[in-house]
Amino acid sequence: MNAKALHVLEYDKIIEKLADHATSEPGRKLCKELVPSSDINEIRNNQKKTSDAIARIFKKGSTSFGDNRNFEGTLKALKIGSALEPVSLLRIAAFLDNVNRVKTYGRPTRDDEAGDSLTESFELLEPLTFVSAEIRRCIVSEDEISSDASPALKHIRRGIMLTNDRIHEQLGRMLNGSMRTYLQDAVVTMRDGRYCIPVKAEYKSQINGIVHDQSSSGSTLFIEPAAVVELNNKLREMGLQESAEIEKILLELSLKVAEHIDSIKYNADIMTDLDFIFAKASYALEINGMTPVFNDQHVFDIKKGRHPLIAKDKVVPIDVYAGRDFDMLIITGPNTGGKTVTLKTVGLLTLMGQAGLAIPAGDKSELSVFNEVFADIGDEQSIEQSLSTFSSHMTNTVSILEKADENSLCLFDELGAGTDPTEGAALAISILNDLHSRRIRTLATTHYSELKVYALNTPGIKNASCEFDVESLKPTYKLLIGIPGKSNAFAISSKLGLPDRIIEAAKEQISTEDKRFEDLLADLEKSRKIIENERLEISEYKKEVEQLKSQLEEKTEKLDSRKDDIIREANEEARAILQEAKDLADETIRTFRKAGPNASIQDLERARTNVGQKISDKNKAISKKAEKTKETHPILKESQLKLGESVKIVSMGLKGTISSKPDKDGNLYVQCGIMRTKANIRDLVLIKDDDAKTAMKKFYGRTSGSSKMDLSRAASIRTEINLIGKNSDDAIAALDKYLDDAYMSHLNNVRVVHGKGSGILRQAVHNYLKGIPYVKSFKLGEFGEGDAGVTIVTFIK
Repeated sequence: MNAKALHVLEYDKIIEKLADHATSEPGRKLCKELVPSSDINEIRNNQKKTSDAIARIFKKGSTSFGDNRNFEGTLKALKIGSALEPVSLLRIAAFLDNVNRVKTYGRPTRDDEAGDSLTESFELLEPLTFVSAEIRRCIVSEDEISSDASPALKHIRRGIMLTNDRIHEQLGRMLNGSMRTYLQDAVVTMRDGRYCIPVKAEYKSQINGIVHDQSSSGSTLFIEPAAVVELNNKLREMGLQESAEIEKILLELSLKVAEHIDSIKYNADIMTDLDFIFAKASYALEINGMTPVFNDQHVFDIKKGRHPLIAKDKVVPIDVYAGRDFDMLIITGPNTGGKTVTLKTVGLLTLMGQAGLAIPAGDKSELSVFNEVFADIGDEQSIEQSLSTFSSHMTNTVSILEKADENSLCLFDELGAGTDPTEGAALAISILNDLHSRRIRTLATTHYSELKVYALNTPGIKNASCEFDVESLKPTYKLLIGIPGKSNAFAISSKLGLPDRIIEAAKEQISTEDKRFEDLLADLEKSRKIIENERLEISEYKKEVEQLKSQLEEKTEKLDSRKDDIIREANEEARAILQEAKDLADETIRTFRKAGPNASIQDLERARTNVGQKISDKNKAISKKAEKTKETHPILKESQLKLGESVKIVSMGLKGTISSKPDKDGNLYVQCGIMRTKANIRDLVLIKDDDAKTAMKKFYGRTSGSSKMDLSRAASIRTEINLIGKNSDDAIAALDKYLDDAYMSHLNNVRVVHGKGSGILRQAVHNYLKGIPYVKSFKLGEFGEGDAGVTIVTFIK
């Protein structure tokens, strides 16, 4: 790719942001060297790695490669047999420990988990834990070697300690004995590595020893007493032995490390590559990027594309495409309307995609591979352009025309501007015609009406416009493909207060054909807005219909289920009544038979009365049961209901918690397990919270006395859910399922990532959590946990 296009399209700024996401210096270096590729297989491979890294971050969180360094100089020293300094050895140990952590991070969480494009890289890492462990055993810090590094060092240091003790013992007796009056201070000092005592100068002759130093005033001499000279000599000798032994230990460690030079270098290469890939994934998450689909047909279809360098709260997504029905797009519209941003967005996203980076766009966005991207985009957008500016742009255009071919993407901003409008428009049409005849994909912005007509009359070329709201005198930044932009100069001038007489006089200067063309554009724009509004209304109606359909299906399913239960209960009750009637009849017959032909009238009457009494008792029982079923419960008041309150829906026999306030008709939502059911306040009764929790635990199969858990679910559930980028409804739906899975997997607490933003999503999450009976508590994350962008949820055990 040519360096000018990379700079003009601000690709270098993207690379700077990408490098900030790398955690090691070699990784940052690799990021800064990233350039777009024109090999479609290489591009797809790089995009797959980025996508797999994003998936791993979502599943396991991010990992660090910070101990990876440039070990080139260190490895060269090892090759020639040099002994490394402790700091170099400790850096190698830290690197190998980092390799071990990264390899562990890369291992699958389940035996049946499928691998991805990064699996092989993780598997090829060789932590060499025995090497790092040996270094850690021998070296405590950059300035300290462990006494356990070797038996000899341990022996030497023990001798040094004992000699030190003897010296201090000797000098201590002097300080506390008869010599005390000769001393300036009762302290032991070091001079030239030897223990001395501070003696007053006038008592020099009283102390037998060697003078090593004196104070600046000359009043104090630092004398090594003769009694400790031999011990000091011995201490110096053992100090030399200690240094020699340390050099020997460092050499032996260096030789052990040198045996694995190739493995260390290979580890460093893999770690650098993984750091580079995960930096791309991390940056993709920052810009909410996705993996585009690539083709080699020079077709691109960017859906809801956003310029990554414009603030998220200001950027307006655009839909832009070319290459199938047309290969050239002429974009018109007012200044500051988004034309230049559209060009830069198409060019920059193409470069990012070919560099293996995710792009900030909607799902199923498609890009094509171009060998070159050419851009003539100036920062100056003044109407009064000088000749030098025109010359500069024309020089760029000439260069592009010479180098561009059918595998190129060309971007021109205000083509032909800066000179006489008639000549500029003619030049622009001629340039575009040449590019079109060579089938070169081109996007160009312009103010010239002649180019709008050219695009309308030329097959394979489409008009597009950046929408402008004349009422508010502000651009909407929406790109409309297929509709040329209307000049709005007269309408804008009128809104700004230019007298009507001047505007009318100006209109008379325009030819009849131009007037008709502008009127046609105005009619098209009016029709488009009407169709767009109707489309939005239809879309809203469709959503409402789908929602009503879903509610109706849910209610129908409940009614069908209830109907089946009622019929089954009625059949069972009828069967019981028939059986009881049969038993009564059998008993009556047996009574009459027992009475025999000689039975008296009194006996028969007694039997008849007994049968009548039993029938009467049965009727009374049925009557009481009917009255019991007709009993009504007290109607609750709105003031009695609170979010999270435990209730029972009488008509359905379901228990749950209140998740919304009642509306004017008394309708509200009750969370019953994973179902969110609409009910009326008249159909609710309050129940004890303990009963609700027991019901929920029974529903989810998690009780305090059970040690069973869903192992398959627990093995795959993450401890974190990311809701950033979702609207409140989609986020709550995803959170609802995730919390159920997490609770059933016996997780104690989870992290809900909702971002900071305006706080709408965070408030929706908190309102929802208040109504979940198995949620014990929730709080915002602390410093280091995500602050206000994260909510920590703790479950009831």
